[in-house]
Amino acid sequence: MVLTGFGVAVPALRSQAATRNPAQAEVRQPMYYIHDGPKRVALTVDDGPSPVYTPQILRLLDRYRITAAFSMIGVNVQANPGVAREVAHAGHMIVNHTLTHPDLAYLSPATVYDEMAYGTEAIHKATGRTPHMFRAPYGAWSPTVLGWCERMRMTPLDWSVDPRDWSLPGVAAIVDNIMDNTRTGSIILEHDGGGNRSETVAALKIVLPRLLDEGFRFRTP
Repeated sequence: MVLTGFGVAVPALRSQAATRNPAQAEVRQPMYYIHDGPKRVALTVDDGPSPVYTPQILRLLDRYRITAAFSMIGVNVQANPGVAREVAHAGHMIVNHTLTHPDLAYLSPATVYDEMAYGTEAIHKATGRTPHMFRAPYGAWSPTVLGWCERMRMTPLDWSVDPRDWSLPGVAAIVDNIMDNTRTGSIILEHDGGGNRSETVAALKIVLPRLLDEGFRFRTP
């Protein structure tokens, strides 16, 4: 019997998914901004951990003494548990980003539950942490997803600044998008997994010191 990070047997809760509609639960809406004072912002890094790009981003964050939130995919955690532990040991937040990164809007409630629960299980097994935030792949929120977030005690986390670094638009385009759109409370989306993220790393080398020079300070959601 597999236990989730909540200390609850996965089959037991999964059977509830087949008989109870999570969309009927009272839900919190996704978080698009943080509320932690003037010029406070959050950096979120998705789709890792990557053995290539996550360590590079960790070194940058350490250099500038920034704490970020890493939205991790369960299968990538299983493939790179040591990198996931490095993120945790460095003091960063770890967010559940599902087990396999599907579009949850097209899945049954039971399958959505599996993606979320086994994502948490992978993170907990690798790092000893139980994530308390969840980010839906593609920002595809539905009543079912939000209902499971509520029942699984995870805050739904979205973003407000998206430079689309995953599409490889060029370092300058990533930098310009972040600098033009970041303001008090912004949650910035970047990626360390899912492909070649060298542009993301290069852009962060530029934007992190610029944002700090402009008086922004980083907080986790």
